Amino acid sequence: MDGMPTDAGAANVLDTIRVGGVLTGFIILVGTWFAVRIVTGTLERLGERFAAKRLVLAQIATLSRFVIYLLGLTIAIGASIQLSKEVVLALTGTAAVTVGFALKDLAASVLAGITIIIDRPFQVGDRVTFAGHYGEITQIGLRSVRLVTPDDNVITIPNNKFLTEVVSSGNLGALDMLVEQDFYIGVDQDPALAKRLVAEASTSTRYAYLKKGWSVGINQVMIDNYYALRVRSNVYVLDVMYESALKTDVTERVMAAFREHGIHPPAVLHRHVDGGYSPANAS
Repeated sequence: MDGMPTDAGAANVLDTIRVGGVLTGFIILVGTWFAVRIVTGTLERLGERFAAKRLVLAQIATLSRFVIYLLGLTIAIGASIQLSKEVVLALTGTAAVTVGFALKDLAASVLAGITIIIDRPFQVGDRVTFAGHYGEITQIGLRSVRLVTPDDNVITIPNNKFLTEVVSSGNLGALDMLVEQDFYIGVDQDPALAKRLVAEASTSTRYAYLKKGWSVGINQVMIDNYYALRVRSNVYVLDVMYESALKTDVTERVMAAFREHGIHPPAVLHRHVDGGYSPANAS
C-alpha cells in the first residue's frame, strides 16, 4: 500500500519524458553549442578584419550567444519533455520550489546577465574597474562576465554581483578612451617647462586621438611626507587595445625630455633641493 503512491508518481514522471525526444534534445543542445561557436567565431574574425567595428561586432556576438543558447535550451526541453496541463500544475508547486532553491544563484546570475545586456552598464570590449580589478570585458555569458587584466589574468565574476556593486566603464562602447598619467618632479623645478614637455610627449605619440581634446595640469601634492609637483596628462587613446602602448610611449618620451632639459624628480635622499645631485647622499 505504501509503495503504490511512489510507483504512481514515478509512472507520472516517466510519462512526461519522451524517450525518443531525449536523444533529439541532446542533439539540439550539441547543435546549439556548435552554432554559438560558429557565429561568435565568425564575428570575432570580422572584428579583427574591420577594426573600426570591433566593439560593435563583439557586442553582437554577446547578444547572439544569449539568444542562441536560450532558444536551443527551450527547444531541447520541449523536445524531451511532454508537459500536459496536469503536469504543469504539479511542477509549479513542487519542482519549481525545489529547483528554485537549488539553482537560485544560477537563476539570479542568468537574470542579471539579461539585465546587463538590456541596461548596458558596460559592453564587451569596455575597460572597466570592478571590486579593485581593472581590465577589458571579453565575454558576457549566461552565468558570468570575464574580465582580462593588463597582466593577462582572466577574472570570472558572477553576473548578479554587478546588480549590487559599483562598476566603472572607461569607454562605454567607444573605441577611444581617456588615459590619465602622472609624472612627479621636485618643487624647485621649472613647472612651466615640465608642463610643456609632458604636453609635447602626450600629443606627439601615434596612439593619441587628438580630435576629442587633451589637457595637461600641474599641482603640488604630498607623497610619503614630502612635497612634489604632479604633472598630469589627459589624452585619448585612439583604440583601447593600445592603452598600454600609449602609456609606455608617453613615459619614454617624457623621461627622455626631462633628462635632456634637466628636469629632476622630487628631492629625496639622492639629490640636493637646489637640483644638483649629491654623491654623498647617493651612496
